[in-house]
Amino acid sequence: MSTPGPAVEHLLRSEAPQVLGALVRRFGHFDLAEDAVQEALLAASRQWPVDGVPADPRSWLIRVGYRRLVDLLRAEQARRRREYDTATAVPAAPVSAVDDSLTLLLLCCHPSLTSTAQVALTLRAVGGLTTAEIAHAYGIGENAMSARISRAKKQLRGVRFTQPVEAGRVRPVLYLIFNEGYVASSGDHLDRVDLADEAIRLTRMLHGSAGGDSETAGLLALMLLTQARRPARTGNDGRLVPWEEQDRSRWDRALIREGTDLLDAVWAEPDAGPYRIQAAIAAVHAAASAGEETDWPQIAALYEGLEAVSPTAPVRLSRVVAVAQAYGPRRGLDLLDELNERHDLAGEPLTRQRERAVRAHLLERTGEHGEAARLYRAAAGLTANTVEQQYLLGRADRIRLSEPPA
Repeated sequence: MSTPGPAVEHLLRSEAPQVLGALVRRFGHFDLAEDAVQEALLAASRQWPVDGVPADPRSWLIRVGYRRLVDLLRAEQARRRREYDTATAVPAAPVSAVDDSLTLLLLCCHPSLTSTAQVALTLRAVGGLTTAEIAHAYGIGENAMSARISRAKKQLRGVRFTQPVEAGRVRPVLYLIFNEGYVASSGDHLDRVDLADEAIRLTRMLHGSAGGDSETAGLLALMLLTQARRPARTGNDGRLVPWEEQDRSRWDRALIREGTDLLDAVWAEPDAGPYRIQAAIAAVHAAASAGEETDWPQIAALYEGLEAVSPTAPVRLSRVVAVAQAYGPRRGLDLLDELNERHDLAGEPLTRQRERAVRAHLLERTGEHGEAARLYRAAAGLTANTVEQQYLLGRADRIRLSEPPA
């Protein structure tokens, strides 16, 4: 049996959310639709390498998925008579005027689900992450995450997508998908470009459907300004390049202009939320032609405003970094100690990993090299992303090699 090549695998992965969204929108039956999509993808992976990719791959997959879903619904005919009747009227090559990945996203953010379930289900159904990857991002076991996703799908049984949608319920989910794409929680690559690009694409559509909502515009601006730095984040050898060492000529100026224009159009509106403020921080970074020209006092002030509306551990750690850059590493360490004393940084493994990495960097700057090296290694042991691990261990080794012999 022929196996699908990388091009076919990428096509199947990119089309899966669209196909699932089409089936869910038609039937309102998330779990059975997902089973039908998996069987359609399996059929394509077997048939396309032999017969070639059809002219309209999405319609092919939807048609096969519909047929499989008819069979699944027939098996539950007594309870699912209405869905079965709908399925028997399926056209040969269904075409949707709606982007079905957005439909699927909105369904995954249904108000009947908790916020945690919304994020987990979206990462699984729309983002294409495995259950293991989502479990690692949450710091829980794979079995527990699998059970959580299964419960969410059961809650959506029989639910259909309806408008209007509350954009504020969808933005945090898109934000997490982008973050997973920008810094993958595990694996041999720093990022997952396809996931970040998909988050940007969906956010563009949400912004277009939200009537000019300022926070959605801010989220899109933040993603664009952040993604603009991606080409310079790793060297030719695949190693992570810290922001201060990045070749800024490799930053994507078109994305920076688009993100800045979006932010400028909504910044003056009242009650700036977390996405607009983060976009403003990213815009300050983008405006500096070199790392030493960055306006760190302005960034520190923006982080203080961000902490007021979003008092989370990652925001507080980022403010520590900004304060240290603006006013010196000792001020940063004092703030870090203060946050720890108040237990403001208590939380998931990712927070512990970042706290150790930040403290190690500040201690390195104050000359406390032994403790800095130890903390770099501790931080490396708390991430499953091998690129981050290599970078942190490399910092520890560089300290050791730079120290004079005893």
